[in-house]
Amino acid sequence: MIAQAVTLAGLVGPSAASTALGVPRATLHRARRPKAARTPTPRPHPARRIPDDERALIVSKLNDERFCDLAPAEVWARWLDEDGVFPCSVRTLYRLLAERGLVRERRDIARHPVHPRPELVACAPNEVWSWDITKLRGPAVGVWYFLYVVLDIFSRYVVGWMVAASESAELATQLVEEACTRHGVEPGQLRLHSDRGAPMTSKTLAQKLADLQVERSLGRPRVSNDNAFSEAQFKTVKYHPSFPGRFGSLEATREHFGRFFRWYVDEHRHGGLALLTPADVHFGRTDLVLAKRQRALDEAFDRHPERFPHGPPRIARPPAEVWINAPTGKVFTNGGGRETAH
Repeated sequence: MIAQAVTLAGLVGPSAASTALGVPRATLHRARRPKAARTPTPRPHPARRIPDDERALIVSKLNDERFCDLAPAEVWARWLDEDGVFPCSVRTLYRLLAERGLVRERRDIARHPVHPRPELVACAPNEVWSWDITKLRGPAVGVWYFLYVVLDIFSRYVVGWMVAASESAELATQLVEEACTRHGVEPGQLRLHSDRGAPMTSKTLAQKLADLQVERSLGRPRVSNDNAFSEAQFKTVKYHPSFPGRFGSLEATREHFGRFFRWYVDEHRHGGLALLTPADVHFGRTDLVLAKRQRALDEAFDRHPERFPHGPPRIARPPAEVWINAPTGKVFTNGGGRETAH
C-alpha cells in the first residue's frame, strides 16, 4: 500500500495520494525520502558529560573494598566529608552503576510464585462447581459454626451444603462425594473450583477427587474474584432478611439453612439467570418457563401495541455459557441480549 502511495504521489501529489489510499501524509513523506536521508545520526554527547576515563575511575572507586558495601549516596557523602572531593551527583553515581549492571538488590528476597489465572467455562449443569466455607456466629462470643456450600456455576443451584462445628478436610470430602453421587456425576465430567483454604488444598480432598476423576481447580492466592460465584452466594445468604446475627445452636442453624436453600433454589429469581430460579435452569425447565413468559408478553402486546414503541417484546434468556475468568477480549451475549467484552 505504501509503495502504491509513493507511485501515485509522483503523479497526483502527496496530498491527493494520501487521501485516495488512506495513508498518513507523514508516512508517505517518510517513504519518499532517500534511505540515506532517513538514517538517524548518532546522538552527540552533552557538553557537560563526564569524560569516559573519569567515569571509569568513579566506578572503580565505588567498587573499591572501602566502599563496595555502601550505598552510592553514602559513598558520595564520605567523599565530601573525608576526601573533600565532589566527582558528580548521587544520581550520576547510580546512572554509572546502572550502565554496567551493578545496581541490584543484594539480599535474597522471597518471591511469590506466579500462579496461573484459572479460566473455566460451563455450558450445562454439573460441568463446573464452586465451593467455599464461611463462618457463622454461634450463641456466645468465640463460638463459631461453619457453613459449607457447593454451587453449580451454570445454574447457581446448591448441589450440596453442610453446617458443622468445625472446618475440616474430612467433612468437605464427605460433602463433595455425596453431592457427586446425588447428582449422578460421571468420571471426567466435573471440575471443582475453590480458593486455597486448608480444606480445599488438603491431600484428603485431593485423593478423593482423584478417585472420583473430578478435576480440581484452585484460585490464585489473595484474589477473591477467582471464586466470585461462591462469594456472591454467601453475600445473598448473609443479607437475606431472615439471617440472624447469631445462631442459638447447631440444630437451629441447620433448620434455618434448610429453609433458606429451599427458597434459594426453588423460589429465588436470579438476576444472572434472566430471573429464572436455579432449579429451573438446573433441571432443564428453562424453555418451558420462558415460553410461558413469552406468551404473556405476546398477549400484552396484542392488547396494547401502543405501549411498546420498539416493537413486540422478546423475553431474555440466561447465558449459554458461564465463565470463571473469561479470556480477555472474549465477547458473549448475556441474558439481556447485550454483547459484553471481558
